[in-house]
This record gives sequence, C-alpha cells and structure tokens, in this order.
Amino acid sequence: MRSSNPVFSRRGFSRDNGGYAGFDAHAQMQAGAATNPYATNPYATDPATGMPQAPARAGVMTIDDVVSRTAMTLGMVVLTAAISWIALPVDPANLGKSYGIAIGAALVAMVLALVQSFKRKASPALILGYAAFEGVFLGVISAATSTYISPGVVVQAVLGTMCVFAGVLFAYKMRWIRVTRRFYGFVMAAAMGFMLLMVVNLLFSVFAGGDGLGFRSGGLGILFGILGVVLGACFLALDFKQVEDGVTYGAPREEAWLAAFGLTMTLVWIYLELLRLFQILSGDD
Repeated sequence: MRSSNPVFSRRGFSRDNGGYAGFDAHAQMQAGAATNPYATNPYATDPATGMPQAPARAGVMTIDDVVSRTAMTLGMVVLTAAISWIALPVDPANLGKSYGIAIGAALVAMVLALVQSFKRKASPALILGYAAFEGVFLGVISAATSTYISPGVVVQAVLGTMCVFAGVLFAYKMRWIRVTRRFYGFVMAAAMGFMLLMVVNLLFSVFAGGDGLGFRSGGLGILFGILGVVLGACFLALDFKQVEDGVTYGAPREEAWLAAFGLTMTLVWIYLELLRLFQILSGDD
C-alpha cells in the first residue's frame, strides 16, 4: 500500500512491496518472509511459546520517534507562523508586501518539499526548513483572515484540524477505517480530480477574474471545502497505515522524519481547507 504522500510512496512503507524487508534481505530469505510479511518483524513472538522469535534490532523506528519528530516539525510551523503573524503587518498599506512574502515562502516550502521527496534519505534540515517557510505562509494568511473576516475563523480552523486528526486516529485504531488497495485507489483518484478542478478554477480566476468557476466560494465553495477536508482525513488514514507498517517492519529510525514530514503536509492541507470553509460560512467569500 503506497502512501498519499510522495515522501512515503518512494520508500514503501507497505506490506504489498515487502515492507522494510529490503533493509534485511538476507534475514528475510532465511525466515521465509516471502510467505509471511511479518517474519522480519523483530518484535514478533512465537505463538506456541509467547517468546520473541528474534532479538529486537537496534536503531529501528518507533511510535515515540514519530511522535517526537512530528512535534518538532509542527512546532516549527507554529513558531514561524506566530512570528510572521506578529512581524508582518496586514494593514491595507502593507498587505500587498506581506502577501508577497507569504507567496515567496510558500514557493520555497514547495521546492524544499519536492527536494526532500526525491531524496533517498531523510534530511531533517530540509524537513524543518519546509516547516519554517510553510509556517510563514500560514501565519500571514491566518493573520489576514483573522483581521478582515473574523478572529474566530482561525481558532475554528485550528480546533477543526485537531478534531479531524483525533477522529481519524480513533477510527483507524478501532479499525473502522481499513486501508486497502481499493481505498487507496479511490482516494488517489479523488485527490487527482480535486486538484485538477482547483487548477482549472485558478486558471479561470486569473484570466476571467473573480473566483473563476466558483469552486472556492458560495455553495460550490462549501461543497468543495467539505470534500477537501474529507480527502485530508483519508490522507491521514493512509499516513497512519504507512507509519504502522514502518514500525511493524522495523524501518530505520531516521525514517521517522519522513513520517513527520508526511503528517505535517496532510495537517497543513486540512487546516487550509477548513480555514477556507469557515471563511465562506462566515459570509465572506
């Protein structure tokens, strides 16, 4: 099962492609992992004795590693967002300049994300750099939204993002959400269609003015905002699956940075969709 996030999909946090058996191919052959995907799990136990089948390997990724790296990455986003909110004024006289800085930061964040996505190994510097520039963008956008629309919109979007994360995590742990090939295919097809429509809408808005085809305002804006949040929730489920498989198959510890990177990108997606949705619901398109 490949991830929705490119940083995961290139490394096979998955059962379908042998998981992390590639990090210990010789052991996999000896254990007969071709027929048992869990054979290389260092924490597996013998059903008959309840004792570990093999000693635990050092330097493998754990949930604690993922949590700590994700906290660092999200912390960087929040820190730079707060700094940009305070340091970059969004009054009418300086709004254009602040928007320019925000767009520049977003472009830098996108470049850093692409570079990391195509690297064979995790680079904490690139990941934290992405988080820092993404935070600048979010800080300016959030400050402008709070100033010109409603102070409560940003708080609602933050709380909404936290609720979506908690809800999907709970549903995933309860196995109400099952990540299968069909689920993955459906989510990716829906995401591609969603992004294509947003690009078309953006092009129409650039050349025709206004909101283009109206996908980001009014009734259609509410519908597509909800669809965006639902897609973000599906991405989270895919991300949780990749993290679970990475821990199960004994991924190297540095891969926790990639897990944090992917989760951060998904949470930023959800936050922006909720911010836009609440903006429309507040009465300002």
